[in-house]
Amino acid sequence: MSVFIVQAEQLRQMQSVAEQSYPAECCGLLVGELQRQGEAETKVLLEVWEMRNAWETAFTNGSLPDLVLSTGQHLAKTERYWIDPKDLLTAQRTARDRGLTILGVYHSHPNHPAIPSECDRTLAWAEYSYIIVSVQQGVAEAVRCWSLDENHQFQEEEMRFA
Repeated sequence: MSVFIVQAEQLRQMQSVAEQSYPAECCGLLVGELQRQGEAETKVLLEVWEMRNAWETAFTNGSLPDLVLSTGQHLAKTERYWIDPKDLLTAQRTARDRGLTILGVYHSHPNHPAIPSECDRTLAWAEYSYIIVSVQQGVAEAVRCWSLDENHQFQEEEMRFA
């Protein structure tokens, strides 16, 4: 069982970025500490790092996985997000150098619920948590956290606000 601990200020930061990015999807990294005690796992969010949504660039230059490209859908940043692998690698190094861990990714769903899409599932990594901020008509509403199970299906992950 896993619990994701979020400070109120961090929640507001994600909501603010999501509202400012509207109608495009925003994205960023969730950085902190992973604490394990037996079967229990606690993810403590310490920092929220805003990242550039590189979806359209990735689609144009063919850097998206074949599984995504094979759908033939060129959806805009209003419906998809992509963190450039070079930016992710830089962030991983920075986190490691500071003794932190990338716990997951946050992104927004403009005018859609805070529920993962099939594309979200296809692109998700099993070791990450995914916080989704639903933004309805420019206003952040529901915020939910998800992680993949052993069958590569999303399950809601408990979030606690400190």
